[in-house]
Amino acid sequence: MKRSTFDALLSFLGGVSWAFVIIGAWVTFQSLVFLGIVPALMFTFLFIFLAIFLLLVLETMSMARDRNDILKKQNELLEEIRESVQTPSATDA
Repeated sequence: MKRSTFDALLSFLGGVSWAFVIIGAWVTFQSLVFLGIVPALMFTFLFIFLAIFLLLVLETMSMARDRNDILKKQNELLEEIRESVQTPSATDA
């Protein structure tokens, strides 16, 4: 199946985002551990929550793109069906 540039870009950004979540969580924890374990964990979970929210935004964009492609194909099929149904009825009259 041929993939568009947009699909490839979304896949790449998804992978980069997961790496950002993992590395960012580690860096957040390590940089805030001087405050104590509990605040460092709280800020790390907050970071993870925000990063995963952004991942969900990327996935939503991908799903919207897929839905749009499917609707476009369905619309083309319905146009063909409408044309094939209208053509014989115009010659009958």
